[in-house]
Amino acid sequence: MWGKGKKRFGGGGGGEPAAKRQAAGDEGPSESTEDGTVVAEISKNKKVSVRNWKGKVYVDMREFYVKDGKTLPTRKGISLQLDQWKILKDNIKAIDEAIKENA
Repeated sequence: MWGKGKKRFGGGGGGEPAAKRQAAGDEGPSESTEDGTVVAEISKNKKVSVRNWKGKVYVDMREFYVKDGKTLPTRKGISLQLDQWKILKDNIKAIDEAIKENA
């Protein structure tokens, strides 16, 4: 059971500070946001962005929600470092084949 007052999904340490988080906005696919992030909209509330944080490039796939007219990121998502992104990209054919087999 989770202790009182403790964050369930970790906190502090490895994550991006709250002040650095910015909403991707509703610019649509392949647009740059104020923080220089390139965003591809997968669906209404799911977006992929490429960003530079602490001198490293990340591919960030995340769900968003709207609050008070602002589009904000949720904790539901994943950030891949470039080497992880390259591994995923190199395995797209195998992933597509597995999808076909299971569809």
